[in-house]
Amino acid sequence: MRFALCVLFAGLLFAGAAVAKPSGGLALYGDQKYQPGFTHFDYVNPDAPKGGAVKFNAIGTYDTFNPFTLKGVKAEGLGYLYDTLMVASADEPDSQYGLVAQSVEVAPDRLSVTFELRPEARFHDGSPITPADIVWTFDTLKAKGAPQYHLYYADVLKAEPVGARGVKFTFRNADNRELPLIIGELPVLSKEYWQGRDFEKTSLDRPLGSGPYTIAAFDPGRSITYRRVADYWAKDLPVMKGRFNFGTIRYDYYRDASVALEAFKAGQYDLRQENVAKNWAIGYTSPALAAGLIKKAMIKNEVPQGMQAFAYNTRRPLFKDPRVREALDYLFDFEWANKNLFYGAYERTESYFSNSDLAASGLPSADELKILEPLKSEVPAAVFTNVYHAPKTDGTGNIRDSLKKALTLLHGAGWDVKGGRLLNAQGQQFSFEFLNVESDFERIILPFGDNLRRIGIAMNLRTVDPAQYQNRLNDYDYDMTVTVIPESLSPGNEQRGYWNSAAADEPGGNNVMGVKSKAIDRLVDAIIAAPDRPSLLTRVHALDRVLLESHYVISNWHIAVFRVAYWDKFGRPKTSPPYSLALDSWWVDPALDKALTANKAKLR
Repeated sequence: MRFALCVLFAGLLFAGAAVAKPSGGLALYGDQKYQPGFTHFDYVNPDAPKGGAVKFNAIGTYDTFNPFTLKGVKAEGLGYLYDTLMVASADEPDSQYGLVAQSVEVAPDRLSVTFELRPEARFHDGSPITPADIVWTFDTLKAKGAPQYHLYYADVLKAEPVGARGVKFTFRNADNRELPLIIGELPVLSKEYWQGRDFEKTSLDRPLGSGPYTIAAFDPGRSITYRRVADYWAKDLPVMKGRFNFGTIRYDYYRDASVALEAFKAGQYDLRQENVAKNWAIGYTSPALAAGLIKKAMIKNEVPQGMQAFAYNTRRPLFKDPRVREALDYLFDFEWANKNLFYGAYERTESYFSNSDLAASGLPSADELKILEPLKSEVPAAVFTNVYHAPKTDGTGNIRDSLKKALTLLHGAGWDVKGGRLLNAQGQQFSFEFLNVESDFERIILPFGDNLRRIGIAMNLRTVDPAQYQNRLNDYDYDMTVTVIPESLSPGNEQRGYWNSAAADEPGGNNVMGVKSKAIDRLVDAIIAAPDRPSLLTRVHALDRVLLESHYVISNWHIAVFRVAYWDKFGRPKTSPPYSLALDSWWVDPALDKALTANKAKLR
């Protein structure tokens, strides 16, 4: 599922880094919640039963089991195969605890971090995880992995073995305070397994991992099944106790989201996280729901919602002018869509860091102005004078005022309506393609296209299959598309991938809009170097303002709950963590599973 694939990048700092001594964990500011000797995370059931079979859904197809390179369409769930050096807790915004690493030590000058590996850490074939594996993994991901690895590890100069079980990572400078945690997220690959194999090729060879699951079976492009490792080396560690309880996990692939929903209601798979308001409101109506066999839960969270949006590709000359980009924002009628399509479920997104204290509000503070004033000639003037709000309508569908504002902006950018078409000075019509991958989104994009046509803009909606969509994204071959930019509670190094000029031309990167701005580059560097939480907030607020007033996207909407529908076979911990759905803490309840099987038979 999309949310589950999203990586929780955190800008973090070793607690007490001024004194170099080994520790079992890392934290940003202050103490960690879980102290030495803890037995399990508070949001798990340490006695959860193991076993049972669960099925999830995936859309499209896949052709590779290598999730670390740009090539190919990755199978769902590959993260189950790999352990990392550290594990983030889901009820703290900024802490990690040892998994493959039993201890970590940040140098007093913050120019390096050293991890001591657990002697019992093993790959699935029984071979030990060694410092050589860690060094090889880091070097290979940085040199041959997908572009985001090169950017993410840009400030890490080298990795080298230290002693029998230690690995030392040396940093470019001491300013990037999240680097110890960035390295803590490093997946562990087997150097020996990859010898003689081409790391950059797609492959359906079952890879060697060390995580809680292995690939049990697969039907290429149609399904993949993971089996829990019964003798998993880390199963009794505090960070793993009560987690990864399902005996087998299977992903079945469906042509599109509509087919997948019908398959769920027919009992073909067990659980889905819903991101379509219409589906949540009326899409689950069925005999199984009426009989109580399907449960619907809205689980509140405190996860920063980031930005879902219609993204402009500013590499295209058509969208270079920010006045053009701002104009088209007036033609997306969110209030009408929320009323008529979303059952009033959503809130319009007005920050890249919504649902958190990272979102800018009001006019810039004095501390923000200290950061923004030196960039005044390079950022939009509105950053200093305006409180950003997305265009708003009355929800009736009458957008007369919005049309006028859009036309005024377009006129200033050299576009005028003639004979029912919006033309530039050369007589060329304003036209573009909207690249889409989810059929459910067509009902949202098409009304936007109708509003564009009212002022003579021709928008062609093109919905393609996931493989073609990913290839076109990798090549930046689109005019406009839907994007999701996830954010954590502690933004940091990952912001380079989203916004830095150097990332704009990296194939397959995360700078979807093609942002190239020296001012934004400097703001990102300032965020990475933030010495404390107040400084981080100030710098993120400044970046948020500049991004919003630059109009790189037409913001969509958000909701601060997880909407989950599931067949009534699961047990759940009493406590839900604020920063994750934590499906890995759920389990199959044998009694519920048995009753469900009997009750399903009665429905037929």
